[in-house]
Amino acid sequence: MQTTDMAPLHPDRNIALELVRATEAAAIRAVPFIGRGAKEAADGAAVDGMRAFLSTVDFDGVVVIGEGEKDNAPMLYNGEHVGTGRGRSYDIAVDPIDGTSLTAAGRQNALSVIAMSDRGTMLDASSVFYMDKLVTGPAGVGVVDIRLPIGENIRLLANALGKPVDEMVVSVLNRPRHEKLIQEIREAGAGTRLMSDGDVAGGINAARHDARTDMCVGVGGSPEGIVTACAIKALGGHIQGRLWPRDDEERQKGIDAGLKMDHVYEADDLVAGNNTLFVATGVTDGQLVAGVRRQGDYVYTESVVLRSHSGTMRRISSDHLVSKWL
Repeated sequence: MQTTDMAPLHPDRNIALELVRATEAAAIRAVPFIGRGAKEAADGAAVDGMRAFLSTVDFDGVVVIGEGEKDNAPMLYNGEHVGTGRGRSYDIAVDPIDGTSLTAAGRQNALSVIAMSDRGTMLDASSVFYMDKLVTGPAGVGVVDIRLPIGENIRLLANALGKPVDEMVVSVLNRPRHEKLIQEIREAGAGTRLMSDGDVAGGINAARHDARTDMCVGVGGSPEGIVTACAIKALGGHIQGRLWPRDDEERQKGIDAGLKMDHVYEADDLVAGNNTLFVATGVTDGQLVAGVRRQGDYVYTESVVLRSHSGTMRRISSDHLVSKWL
């Protein structure tokens, strides 16, 4: 049978559903801990659920961004091989719960996330914990730049969107390190949406065509930046990042790992190529997806699948028999 240039990408259509099963499992396993103040227990249960399903998927995955690296977990660590080992080779980024504190407190926007790209295309930025990021939708491509003052970026994007500056909304993690940034956003005439956690959801919400926010900025996790980049490629949006080492020791650690300090990483630097998948299931309710809900004999989940090759965002709603999860 003659193959075409498109043929190698076809399996992604099927593997996406398999990855959804893994994020659903992680989200469902976290349910007993939502709002219970036990973020480590929630994370451990989600890790177990995700890993169990990933082990059944026909692909050869290597964890580039892993749970163990961030949270000292014994599974889904950087360098771990996941899947059956049969099929195509991929880089994998996993976060069984992006927003463990949100989950523990019962607050919005906690997600279970998997991102994937072809082997060797995903930047391993794990040696530097934080990254300064700028994310917008397609209107920001070639318009905004992380090196510019935030007020100028807001004005440039507002012009590209055809919106008054006073209707612009910018998402920022609510942290002491962002006090000056938040002040500058407001002084520019825009509004802020302060996030307690969950900057993956914040970045994706800023890039969606029907978003309530226009831009997501500020310092968040480096691993989350790579994960977000996989989703932004499917949405046709804009993402830039600069590593933000906390001290000289971490800065040197990043340099020793081959990372570039004081460098602006563009989307293709974060994740090369145009064959990325991003899958997320809601743990708690949020703008992107609804959280897990149990009612009677069923557990209900909502997930999204973003695929850069086709430029699609699909929603998957699932009803799960509780008896199958006990």
